[in-house]
Amino acid sequence: MQNLFTDVPERLDEECFEAILENSAVTVERIVSKGHRSPASGWYDQDRDEWVVVLQGRAVLAFEQGADMTLAPGDHVVIPAHRRHRVAWTDPDVTTIWLAVHY
Repeated sequence: MQNLFTDVPERLDEECFEAILENSAVTVERIVSKGHRSPASGWYDQDRDEWVVVLQGRAVLAFEQGADMTLAPGDHVVIPAHRRHRVAWTDPDVTTIWLAVHY
């Protein structure tokens, strides 16, 4: 058995991406952030849909087209394939733990 809230790195020089389950159809990953954000010059442009939920902490997702979205614990969103987005902000004082499902 594993727990999404254990083995969280104390020092996070970079965002931590950890695949929990992966096959040809789906990837489930835990993402751990603390004050991290995507580079301002680029966008994620993924080939698969993504469902993401914030389990702990807070974050802001920015979309190339559309309004920014603030996420708190329990908030989740589906990001369709090729909807360009980035992480604009994560809480610098509280570790943000995400669960992302790419399908």
